[in-house]
Amino acid sequence: MSDHIVTSFDQELRELRNMIAEMGGYAEKSVADSVEALLKRDTQRAKAVIELDAAIDKLQRQVEDRAILVIAKRQPLALDLREIVSALRVANDLERIGDLGKNVAKRVVAIHGHIQPTQLFGGFDHMADLVLEQLKQVLDAFAQRNVDEALSVWRSDGEIDAMYTSLFRELLTYMMEDPRNIGFCTHLLFCAKNIERIGDHATNIAETVHYLVTGESPAGERPKADNSTDLVDLPVPAK
Repeated sequence: MSDHIVTSFDQELRELRNMIAEMGGYAEKSVADSVEALLKRDTQRAKAVIELDAAIDKLQRQVEDRAILVIAKRQPLALDLREIVSALRVANDLERIGDLGKNVAKRVVAIHGHIQPTQLFGGFDHMADLVLEQLKQVLDAFAQRNVDEALSVWRSDGEIDAMYTSLFRELLTYMMEDPRNIGFCTHLLFCAKNIERIGDHATNIAETVHYLVTGESPAGERPKADNSTDLVDLPVPAK
């Protein structure tokens, strides 16, 4: 392969990395702004998040088009091929994260004007902070090809699941104690599930970083601690 071709190929890979970095920035903003909109009941910010999703979708299509073109032109092998495949995987996860942020924002618009007990936001806020921290960490790990940081995110997925289960239990309790809370708590449950799913996609990206650097998936089972399905038969408190 001539020096000119190598230089052109390196430039194409850099462009892919830059597009992923831009997508990552948009995805982080989508999640952070949707959570902030929920906590502050800010429908204008929520609507901006909904509009931002189109930019994330457009970038994902561009990553796919560029990756396919590079594979067709260069027929890369080994690490170069893993880098292109990893870019496709991460772009897909970031597109889904954008969708989940948009889903939270839509709930903010839907609950506008409803009764919103402020005590219900504490657990949600804490879980969202952890997910945002992990999303930032795993995107940095991808940019830096840092397997240790990626594995740190991968191992902490169970912590997010446990927090979601705890929040699920708390919201169910509020709904059973006072039927007036059912509408709002249902929306908040959907928001919490979307945030938990964002954590799952951050874990996917962590696995992709491991694959990119080592050529293998992380060893062992992915840590999980979502027991919310076991709580649907909770007894109704006695009057």
